[in-house]
Amino acid sequence: MTPVSKGRYVGAIDQGTTSTRFMVFGRQGEILSSAQLEHRQIFPRPGWVEHDALEIWTNTGKVIAAALAQAGIGPKDLAAVGITNQRETTVLWDRRSGKPLYNAIVWQDTRVAGAVAALARDGGQDRFRSKTGLPLATYFSALKLKWLLDEVLRARELAEAGDALFGTIDSWLLWNLTGGPQGGVHITDVTNASRTQLMNLGTLAWDADLLSVFGIPRACLPRIVSSAEVYAQARLPALAGVPIAGDLGDQQAALVGQTCLRRGDAKNTYGTGCFLLMNTGEQPVPSTAGLITTVAYRFGREKPCYALEGSIAVAGALVQWLRDRLGLIKSSTEIEALAREVEDNGDVYFVPAFSGLFAPHWQASARGIIAGLTGYANRAHLARAALEATAYQTRDVLAAMAQDSGAALTELRVDGGMVANELLMQFQADILDVDVVRPRVTETTALGAAYAAGLAVGFWGGTEDLRANWAIDRTWTPKMAPDRREHYYKCWKKAVSRSFGWVD
Repeated sequence: MTPVSKGRYVGAIDQGTTSTRFMVFGRQGEILSSAQLEHRQIFPRPGWVEHDALEIWTNTGKVIAAALAQAGIGPKDLAAVGITNQRETTVLWDRRSGKPLYNAIVWQDTRVAGAVAALARDGGQDRFRSKTGLPLATYFSALKLKWLLDEVLRARELAEAGDALFGTIDSWLLWNLTGGPQGGVHITDVTNASRTQLMNLGTLAWDADLLSVFGIPRACLPRIVSSAEVYAQARLPALAGVPIAGDLGDQQAALVGQTCLRRGDAKNTYGTGCFLLMNTGEQPVPSTAGLITTVAYRFGREKPCYALEGSIAVAGALVQWLRDRLGLIKSSTEIEALAREVEDNGDVYFVPAFSGLFAPHWQASARGIIAGLTGYANRAHLARAALEATAYQTRDVLAAMAQDSGAALTELRVDGGMVANELLMQFQADILDVDVVRPRVTETTALGAAYAAGLAVGFWGGTEDLRANWAIDRTWTPKMAPDRREHYYKCWKKAVSRSFGWVD
């Protein structure tokens, strides 16, 4: 890859479900500066989750300016910028005005459950899995886009004329960064495209049959590109002239940031949701155990790499729910201290199926439950059960991954905001009975986007440079007695089964 810039650093926009960050990294993957802003979570009806795309774009500009000011650098100091984003979240906007036609519909949103059921009646939940690697579910973008086209005034008419543009959040940010109505590029990378349920995994192109079934006009779709190439130069003043050169969905970015670049490497990211990915190499591996087959990354003109993924809808979001909806804690960081007030969970189990259950169950009819309550249980037991829910769900996914891949993990690399919670990390090692390894740089999602952009412009010479940057911060080893481990997991599975079928 030919170097484009001599900048000393690489920047990354990390646009997540609850906040937007801009981070600046050095050549060893070290963090030079970071700025972050939360955005509103909009809940118009039960099961509906929306974001204001304009608020996200405004926040993006603010955090870029703040992080650069914090580091005392300007655009000439940046070799490139990469983008990573919450996946599946769907935006439809006016090409001329640059304004969204409706709020962004978030990946957690379940308003299209009826459409999922209708499509599944002809061919079942897996009718598109052979082409897309995905089951029919409310999770993915295609049906969200169809809802916008059908329900928003003039949306379909504008989309068919190419005057309304669809994108996941990466497309929305890229378009605005590179000029918006004044010539912004309308693109998405293969990882994000693979989450729409409209791209063919074999061809890495929009599939005409899928577009027909979902009723999506091709004119509104972005061009599909690789995860690491120079797409255009930024026109935002704070980044003027900097190449935008990396684009990865957040979980694929974390896989790259953890340098899981060999077949069989795996990582788990603990964020709003929880996402476990295993690199399966240059061939997609079909799942028979409830996992997703997805594109892991494609660097420039190299062959794409694929992954198996287990997606958990609610992880850190459960801690936020305890904070914001129940008032059990005042800040998310208080959850660990509260949970440590008790020695165990008091046999309380919290299944956070707020939007149904994702992998490996795919139960859209499930809803959240707290099971095992007695008069003995207190607020600390609830806090501990909430943390443990993430660890149990991870074990569910790992069991499915071992079944599909034929290989059991000997260690799990972890990242994301929740890995600062040492009680959770120890319980994760205990319930899995494998080592849990936290890297020195835990912000691997942003780092993965920076790596993709840096590879594209020659800031890093190749993937071996990236591997050389990875270093261990801490390892947790299992300490739990086997009979205790299996008691907890048996009770967890019983609680999960009780959550099924709540919605008729």
